[in-house]
Amino acid sequence: MTRAAITLSIAAILLLAGALSACSPLSIVNAVSPDGAAKRTSSLSYALGERHMLDIYQPATGVDKAPVIVFFFGGNWVSGSRGDYAFVGQALAARGFVVVIPDYRLYPQVRYPDFLDDAAQAVAWTRREIAGYGGDPSRMFVMGHSAGAYNAAMLALDDRWLGKQGSKPQALRGWIGLAGPYNFLPIQNPTTRPVFNFPDTPPDSQPLAHVGARAPPALLIAAKSDSVVNPMRNTGTMAQRLRAAHVPVREVYYDGVSHATLVASLSTSLRSLAPTLDTVEEFVRSDGGRDK
Repeated sequence: MTRAAITLSIAAILLLAGALSACSPLSIVNAVSPDGAAKRTSSLSYALGERHMLDIYQPATGVDKAPVIVFFFGGNWVSGSRGDYAFVGQALAARGFVVVIPDYRLYPQVRYPDFLDDAAQAVAWTRREIAGYGGDPSRMFVMGHSAGAYNAAMLALDDRWLGKQGSKPQALRGWIGLAGPYNFLPIQNPTTRPVFNFPDTPPDSQPLAHVGARAPPALLIAAKSDSVVNPMRNTGTMAQRLRAAHVPVREVYYDGVSHATLVASLSTSLRSLAPTLDTVEEFVRSDGGRDK
């Protein structure tokens, strides 16, 4: 790696470390992440509304009936944009997957649970349309980081949201959570409180409340040093609950990354921080661990 590239990588780490729960625009990471291995189709509408748009990333060499990953970004349900996470789409598409990154409505425009309806609509659109982009609708995974991991977990565990779209969690091949908040009552973060109608937050807003034996397999990844979303309380407890329900789950913790740099480790420029991309690829290619 050249000195200039090292400098850019360090700058990206500093930017992300400062962003933390806000997950501010990741322009530096995108700028130093090559996109030659992926083809992007931008600004497709999955429902009416400005925030109901998505981007699709395909392998540049072409693909047919590839596994599909719908990725939800984080930002504490108050910030974030699909364009900030182009590096995620590029990285996963370069491994042979078709990747969908949707926007969804944020607070104060909406509160819980409206963004879950948006997420479910994006998944339903993907199931209907993704074959036209080389994806296999029968091999779909949902994935997210931070608040986006919460969205993915709720779609995979609570049948209310996909049920409204005429589907069910069991139609997913698996779900992948990076540094997800799955067990955060009572809410301590002042930014999060109004999103979930604190102090009247419903107990069934927690992904942990919906674990059952029919849940799809899970890959849960967290940073050991996460100071934003407690890894043991959230990832650890979720893994325990899934195992108790006899649901296949892989639980991974990495040193050397933070809450924010965990997702950034998917990018070309910061991939040396943790083998996150390899772990995700292995999970998807093994059909959620079913092939092991």
